[in-house]
Amino acid sequence: MSLTIDQLNAATPDAFVALLDGTYEHSPWIAERAAALRPFTSLAHLKHALVTVVRAAGEAPQLALIRAHPELAGKAMVSKTLTAESTNEQGKAGLTDCTPAEFAHLQQLNADYNAKFGFPFILAVRGPRGLGLNRHQIIATFERRLHGTREFEFAECLRNIHRIAEIRLGEKFAEVPVQGNLVWDWAEALAAHSEPGYAERGELTVTYLTDAHRACAQQLQAWMTECGFDEVGIDAVGNVVGVYHGSDPAAPRLLTGSHYDTVRNGGKYDGRLGILVPMACVRQLHQAGRRLPFGFEVVGFAEEEGQRYKATFLGSGALIGQFNPAWLDQQDADGVTMRAAMQAAGLPATLEAIAALRRDPARYLGFVEVHIEQGPVLDDLDLPLGVVTSINGSARYLGEFTGVASHAGTTPMNRRRDAATATAELALYAEARASADEGSVATVGMLAVPQGSVNVVPARCQFSLDLRAPTNAQRNALVADIKHQSERIAERRRVQLRLEETMVASAAPSAAAWQARWEAAVRAQGLPVFHLPSGAGHDAMKLHEHMPQAMLFMRGGNAGISHNPLESISNDDTELCVRAFAHLLEQLNQEHSA
Repeated sequence: MSLTIDQLNAATPDAFVALLDGTYEHSPWIAERAAALRPFTSLAHLKHALVTVVRAAGEAPQLALIRAHPELAGKAMVSKTLTAESTNEQGKAGLTDCTPAEFAHLQQLNADYNAKFGFPFILAVRGPRGLGLNRHQIIATFERRLHGTREFEFAECLRNIHRIAEIRLGEKFAEVPVQGNLVWDWAEALAAHSEPGYAERGELTVTYLTDAHRACAQQLQAWMTECGFDEVGIDAVGNVVGVYHGSDPAAPRLLTGSHYDTVRNGGKYDGRLGILVPMACVRQLHQAGRRLPFGFEVVGFAEEEGQRYKATFLGSGALIGQFNPAWLDQQDADGVTMRAAMQAAGLPATLEAIAALRRDPARYLGFVEVHIEQGPVLDDLDLPLGVVTSINGSARYLGEFTGVASHAGTTPMNRRRDAATATAELALYAEARASADEGSVATVGMLAVPQGSVNVVPARCQFSLDLRAPTNAQRNALVADIKHQSERIAERRRVQLRLEETMVASAAPSAAAWQARWEAAVRAQGLPVFHLPSGAGHDAMKLHEHMPQAMLFMRGGNAGISHNPLESISNDDTELCVRAFAHLLEQLNQEHSA
């Protein structure tokens, strides 16, 4: 018989610990301390309480917890002294069937890892879907993490321990993340479409209107139809649009969605999560035969990343009437114009058809978007969901300091006009200045010394600046200070400065009412509400120009890495994300039914 939250809440402290036996390897103290945090409102609430206990315990108990876990394919497996839970997990991953060469390699990795960090390598071998990683994936992860720092690996081991506990709890409670599995499987299937030159290497690349891109659009269209959308189609710029009518088809709609194109050699969830999660919600509504008092429109935006053509946010921009006519004549790396690419995809490629996509804001309640965080904050905090307060405003510059080339051996330090050290000083100032703000970031992503030589004081140094902040005012202050400092550096170091603005994007603060709905949706899962800004650009920042918007972030695995094949999500987090979105829909249902 499966465990229930009510049983746990009613149990004596000793019974509570017994019921959770085996959740954390040889560490009953975690359950003992969590018992005092009752009552729990949900399984997610319980999981967070257990995580909170471990986080508050301090380094010594945390280290003991890590060391309580067996090595992968280690001595305990060979001697068959693993716990039942670990035996099951390592067996499902195929570690009990290693070839002699694989076993020897794992033994060496175990020894090297322990020697470097002083604790065993911990990996949730059941993986993000719970079905089990294969031996190749396990070994590849082991090899990659062996090159980390002790601080990072200590935290990563604990995160994997919590994932192991999460899977074990799911089995104790007989709770299957049905919607999370569905979305995870959809993302996996969609990632089967990739462009030549990348697909052969197992890399995911889907750029605007390529064959892989068009295959993704067709797949999304088919899934939307299966989910029960009333209207499904591909519009004049390649957006996949699904509409689920309200009880009154003429009622205003809630708009949502994200993009399905990718960067080159990217991840499976950036953008796509924000299409698939609301699709799962429509599927649930359709299966229940339910209609809401408002319409629900889900858009898979065809382009956001600006990879094939320099036309970032083309998909969402078209919905607010922002399509630059000059884009049609842009050429890709092979000389194919956007107009020709559109025509090859069966799109009309006319400004009239594209202009017709503009949405009337009066017909919409607002725009919401779910997205992976694309950063480490939620992962560091062991939180599945976070509420976005604002999409950062940004400004980008290309700059160059110009000094005088001179002999590196004969030019005294106080007589130099060194362009490279001027740039270095500016980079360090930008780092310090952004760090002084809450939420600001500054990046010097490109540095070049043209025609540099090992024995010549650099005459020129070219650089880029990417400056972002949660509000326009904060961004403007950051820009002003860095520009002023660059001028002071140029004057003091006797070099010339050229600084060219290449892009400015306004911040997109979340609409208060929509942010509050996301907050309520997170609380309803039994989770604390954590607020954070988004440092990345999103389709929501375009729709923000037309209607109120707010975003929900979901944690990414592997320290939140994104735009990278290591981008990862779990089925359990995704389940919570679908439930949070469904809760937001129910809030709107109650508001409009009152």
